[in-house]
Amino acid sequence: MKFCPNCASQLIKQEIDGAYKNVCVSDGCDFVNWNNPVPVVAGLVQLGNNYVLARNSEWPKEVFSVITGFMEKNETPEESISRELKEELGYACMSLKFIGHFKFPKNNQLIIAYHLEAKGALSLSTEIAEIKVVSREALFQYDFGKFQLTSEIISSWARSENAHNNTP
Repeated sequence: MKFCPNCASQLIKQEIDGAYKNVCVSDGCDFVNWNNPVPVVAGLVQLGNNYVLARNSEWPKEVFSVITGFMEKNETPEESISRELKEELGYACMSLKFIGHFKFPKNNQLIIAYHLEAKGALSLSTEIAEIKVVSREALFQYDFGKFQLTSEIISSWARSENAHNNTP
């Protein structure tokens, strides 16, 4: 960002609280680009005893992950991931459980991940090229390649599931 979105003046780098931020040079304009991370939701979709992995239309063949999407104004993360499930796969969310939050510095995103139990008829959006439905065992063995964050989300979910199942 080189120009202020409020007044179109030039932005310059200035140190604020020990970090450099882009700040507007115009008198009377107090815009600072804080470069806050963008919230993104992710959902590990369970359909019966299996799990749904999706390939985005823009990804190479054989690259699959959990479903993801940007939060919209006035949505909670839970509302957002339920909406994404319906929009991208056509499924209804029957229940959801928070897995955790994960940083994705490359895209300046904060990923808020959930495990979703879904039902309904599959209806792919144009965003999704194809899906894979895999067993729990296959999910844990799946090679997500460059999507290490997907592996982290699934590992975190598995740890919480194991802790929950081993609790008296």
